[in-house]
Amino acid sequence: MKPGQTLGVATNDGRAPATPPSLTFMALRADSSGRSALAFDELSGFSSGSLGGGSAALWLRRFGGAPTEAWFTVLPVGWVGEWHESPARQWVLALSGRWWIETAAGQRIEMGPGELHWGQDVGTDGRRGHRSGQTGDAPCVQLMIRYTGPAADQPSWPFGDPSRAES
Repeated sequence: MKPGQTLGVATNDGRAPATPPSLTFMALRADSSGRSALAFDELSGFSSGSLGGGSAALWLRRFGGAPTEAWFTVLPVGWVGEWHESPARQWVLALSGRWWIETAAGQRIEMGPGELHWGQDVGTDGRRGHRSGQTGDAPCVQLMIRYTGPAADQPSWPFGDPSRAES
């Protein structure tokens, strides 16, 4: 992720056919020592295609795995989820309000509307995982999309090479 970029935003305007955009996001996963770790990354691999019918081409990126459920959540003002692992591999998109994540290593990030997060800190040391909570004067409304299968059956980093991620 480049300085000044915002999470959940395309990296270019998408008009140049030879330059597919990528999408910025924040990832949370267990690192090699078993602690939760946050990393900025870009979801690349978009290709041009149509959604069907008379729809003009746009940039598409299929995400592997099968979604099992979608949740709309509301974090009340002042809500804190003490130490826990991600309950499943999941995308979390803030729709309104703000929230934060803190790792066992002391990393902390706040996210707001339109900012995208991938949660996969399963199998952490002592199952400590991370803390998360709401911040600000308004509840945080989120959309969570969870994926099937235990983490052991899934790729540990479903976006390609994890060394690309910036801590």
